[in-house]
Amino acid sequence: MIPLHEQRRPRSFDDVIGQAKAIERIRTAGEPGGNAYWISGSSGTGKTTLARIIAAQVADRFYTIEYDSADQFKQAELDSMTEYMELYSLGRGGRAWIINEAHGLRSAIVRQLLGVIERLPEHVVLIFTTTRDGQAKLFEDDIDAGPLLSRCIKVALTNQGLAKAMAPKLRAGAQAVGLNGKAEVDYVKLMQRCHNNVREAWAEIQAGAMMG
Repeated sequence: MIPLHEQRRPRSFDDVIGQAKAIERIRTAGEPGGNAYWISGSSGTGKTTLARIIAAQVADRFYTIEYDSADQFKQAELDSMTEYMELYSLGRGGRAWIINEAHGLRSAIVRQLLGVIERLPEHVVLIFTTTRDGQAKLFEDDIDAGPLLSRCIKVALTNQGLAKAMAPKLRAGAQAVGLNGKAEVDYVKLMQRCHNNVREAWAEIQAGAMMG
């Protein structure tokens, strides 16, 4: 069974709830091709969702490569990316790379990425997501984060007001699959119990927490 958080994951910027400033920042930056993004925010606030929406503006899903964590993005993966990013894909022509939990990148990889970002082709987008931001020593080897972040469009997600904003969508989703038995205010409380982690809230709903 597909998890509820995947079933209800936003597919466009218009579907994203509670992140108006982040969406405005992305749209103001213009076309994503040729750019790198640094998306930060608490767990479950929608970092990967936004990364996938940005990627979809440039590349078909088949030509979007996503790493669950920086531990998976090593020298071989970097070499592959630098080789293939020069090539247009079939279909729409674009390519996208998403590196989640990017604060785990090693110093040797970060240094090479500085040059890679400087020469990103117009048909390529590179997206980093992380739960950490605004720290001088951000990465695994405690190296200065500034040079890499300065080359990225920085997008910060918030969890302020997210419980109230998400409650109607959570309740509607629960109703759609026959798992709703509570008032909207109870979904606000659910989000608060989950520390505004939307993914966790969907998991609680799927487990029957909002029945009866």
